[in-house]
Amino acid sequence: MSPSAESSTATTPADGGALRPSGRRLPPRARKSMVVVHVVVSVSWLALVLCILTLATTALATDDADTLRSAYRAMGMLGDVLIIPLSLLTLLSGVVLALGTSWGLFRFYWVSTKFWLTLAATVASIFAFLARLHDAVHAVARHPAGPISAMDLGFIRYNMVIIPAVALLLYLANVVLSVFKPWGRRPVGPSASGHQRRRSQL
Repeated sequence: MSPSAESSTATTPADGGALRPSGRRLPPRARKSMVVVHVVVSVSWLALVLCILTLATTALATDDADTLRSAYRAMGMLGDVLIIPLSLLTLLSGVVLALGTSWGLFRFYWVSTKFWLTLAATVASIFAFLARLHDAVHAVARHPAGPISAMDLGFIRYNMVIIPAVALLLYLANVVLSVFKPWGRRPVGPSASGHQRRRSQL
């Protein structure tokens, strides 16, 4: 969720867009190490969601009960092992990078937006998504044999597709924010707002 791959060279926006600050608070080696951590866990979180979405789509489309059971069991194993560490590491490493550079956490609209989106995704993944995964696993565990119609899955099959699909859209939105850095810098006070207005009139 952080500006992990951005250059630290300052530039002046032509249309009031995001500024690129020049200073660093983290030492260069520490910053690069944290960037590596952040990129690895962020990409891994995205890959995990893609895997779960693929399995969930397979379970929704299949008429074979054994395929559905295998898909939900695999989703449960992946979720139990990976969701909590990947989501927390993505959030924490992004916060460290934001606070450890001149970007800051709330100085730029796009950085603060990514923070809130990542925080929401982390909370939803740990407290809601995992619970829905467990519902699916328990549903098939109660019916180790028999057809899909006997499992009484209800809306579980659709939830298992909808939730990771929404999560994927959210992560892609974060990627877009990282690349385009929209909306510019947040005003820090009346004088800053006046200065920005004067610059926009030049």
